[in-house]
Amino acid sequence: MTTETENKIRLTQYSHGAGCGCKISPAVLREMLRSDEVFPPDEKLLVGNEHNDDAAVYEMDRGQCLISTTDFFMPVVDDAFDFGRIAATNAISDVYAMGGTPILAVAILGWPVEKLPPSLAQKVLEGARFMCRMAGITLAGGHSIDSPEPIFGLAVSGLVKKEDLLRNNTAQEGDLLFITKPLGLGTITTAAKRGLVQDEDLQTAISYMCMLNKFGEVLGRMKGVHALTDVTGFGLLGHLIEMCDGSGLSAELSFEKIPVLPNLSHYHAQMIYPDMTMKNFQAYSAKCNSLDTPKLFTLCDPQTSGGLLVAVSPSALDDYLSAARNFGLGGIGDVCIGQMVPHAEKVVRV
Repeated sequence: MTTETENKIRLTQYSHGAGCGCKISPAVLREMLRSDEVFPPDEKLLVGNEHNDDAAVYEMDRGQCLISTTDFFMPVVDDAFDFGRIAATNAISDVYAMGGTPILAVAILGWPVEKLPPSLAQKVLEGARFMCRMAGITLAGGHSIDSPEPIFGLAVSGLVKKEDLLRNNTAQEGDLLFITKPLGLGTITTAAKRGLVQDEDLQTAISYMCMLNKFGEVLGRMKGVHALTDVTGFGLLGHLIEMCDGSGLSAELSFEKIPVLPNLSHYHAQMIYPDMTMKNFQAYSAKCNSLDTPKLFTLCDPQTSGGLLVAVSPSALDDYLSAARNFGLGGIGDVCIGQMVPHAEKVVRV
């Protein structure tokens, strides 16, 4: 198939969902994961199924830990190379979200071979290889199947010292909250799928989705960073509630300080939002105070390859701000969006 013909193919039209917006809803996921079977405890498994964290963590020897994670989804953009870049960035992020360093990745590919040419799948893989090189790791192999819809992602391994391991359930009262990428990625990619996006807005979103959360490595070595997670399919509200519930605390958010993508209100005014937005709202709204429409659409927006949500002790604020600005995150990652407070009836107040 010629490149000209390939360019006319819109990958997002071959899938019913897009990016992390095709995640299973929190309520359905909880039912799927329920089990009456009890496994013998493994003292070396530091993070496993019983935790709502970003990756599994297994302690090896001399304080070194192995991080293991996988993430994959259906096309979030039409360009095959960009799809590969975004999916790879998103999967690698789970290692960074534990304060770790990725070391190896293998690919997970499902491709409708009767509908889409293999040359497009090759471009997806090339996009993933590019991002793996940016992360300093090798895409070392993988597995592929013939599937009804295109699916791509990575299984990623990483390393972290036990003392540097960051969790999403270890925030402390008084911690200040920061996020390293703007919200709205789900809305912009949904607008693109519907053919209603302005190209400049889409390119901005793609740039953020392809931005590695490598800052997580720095945070793992920083004293005073108490908790860390990345914001993906459950939106900022869902991932913050997971942090609060795990830590036995509540949180207060300053909505006007939360960074969002340019022109986001333009799309919300047209009632453009992913289906997952309302699923997130249904799952988490009981734990949050009443939200008006702009807040709902923003806080429940499923992010694909979103930013890091960081809980930082006030005593480490100067060190954190300096690190964020040195990492090029000034203007977003150095803006405090809220604070962890004592547990209250409403887990999150906006």
